[in-house]
Amino acid sequence: QVQLVESGGGLVQAGGSLRLSCAASGRTFSNYAMGWFRQAPGKEREFVAAILRSGLTYYGDSVKLRFTISRDNAKNTVYLQMNSLKPEDTAIYYCAARYYSASYNAYEYDYWGQGTQVTVSS
Repeated sequence: QVQLVESGGGLVQAGGSLRLSCAASGRTFSNYAMGWFRQAPGKEREFVAAILRSGLTYYGDSVKLRFTISRDNAKNTVYLQMNSLKPEDTAIYYCAARYYSASYNAYEYDYWGQGTQVTVSS
């Protein structure tokens, strides 16, 4: 089992920044690819970003050049730096872990955090 706990969400004005953190415990963190997804009310869960064990990163089209995913294996933590935030970024943000390789598909992830709310005001 892998336990994931997100933090860092909150209310920010458009154009502002937030940094989300996801602390993992349980299995060997470095064996897992990590992803961030988000879900707005009435919408499906959307891929935001993923980082492989190697550090290679992938981003959803709507967040490219604004968001940066990173990981610190020594701290068992993955981060999502969000810049130039827009009202349409408002959602609950979830951290997820998938053994060995990343995926754009939420259903392929093995473990999930409880989510953290991000609200961007216009």
